[in-house]
Amino acid sequence: MSRSVKAHILLVAVTLVWGATFVQIKDALQDISPLLFNAVRITFASAMLAVYFRRELASMSREAVKAGAMVGIPLWLGFSFQTTGLRLTTPSKSAFLTGMSVILVPVLLALIWRKRINAWTVAGVFIAFVGLYLMTVPAGNGSGLNLETINRGDLLTVGCAVMFALQIIFMGRAMQKHRFEGVATVEAIVCAMMMWVSVPVLEHAHALWSSRVIWAILVTGLLGTGAAFTIQAWAQQFTPPTHTALIFLLEPVFAWITSYIVLHERLGMRAGAGALMILGGILVSELRGSQAELQAEVGGEELAN
Repeated sequence: MSRSVKAHILLVAVTLVWGATFVQIKDALQDISPLLFNAVRITFASAMLAVYFRRELASMSREAVKAGAMVGIPLWLGFSFQTTGLRLTTPSKSAFLTGMSVILVPVLLALIWRKRINAWTVAGVFIAFVGLYLMTVPAGNGSGLNLETINRGDLLTVGCAVMFALQIIFMGRAMQKHRFEGVATVEAIVCAMMMWVSVPVLEHAHALWSSRVIWAILVTGLLGTGAAFTIQAWAQQFTPPTHTALIFLLEPVFAWITSYIVLHERLGMRAGAGALMILGGILVSELRGSQAELQAEVGGEELAN
């Protein structure tokens, strides 16, 4: 079996774990407060990464440490919004709304960093935002957008998508100058530290150390974060970015399948249509939008030559 095939299989396995953990975390939150849960699982993950990448940590420059810390802040906020929101919404909706982070990347790059985006990306963003509206705004609310009628968990998860989009942007910029292993480890450590600081400030922490809480911490901390980051770092050396994006697109699909089997969750016609539009928008943006950007870059190089 070639490295490319192994990389694709491992990325699908990682995505399956990520999708399945939405249901597991939802179940665990019956016995533990969300920020405390995040603090414990991310501490496990950062410890695993620190041991595995100890040589890279020892040789990191001050600039690389700063870059990792910058990536860790939106990761902390994203996890905080996501897990708190998951208490109030369903696993499937949480997964699909979190997936909006991919489509928000070009939007934030255009709004904050003034980067031009092509027509295909704009079309993909528009389709995904229509899907977002269908998933979050209840039917019969056509007279105007009333935030009081929107599920608070959905709003928090949209905030999570924004933070994860910033995390993707900051990580991409850090990768232009520094190695992934060290940056990802510092990112996880900073995220864990910020989570422990925020626990006594933002929530009334409580925990019943039941088997479902312990298993959720082990699976999400060791497999879903620590092992997943390590596998992703290796696998993306042998997979094209478009392939990786398409594989990661399976995360909300796996979350919906798991939620359907375990919790018998059904999205309904309106939310289901919104979910499909979010997936469709991401596909248009990632495939056609990326292809158009590549053609524009090649054309620009040819003109320059």
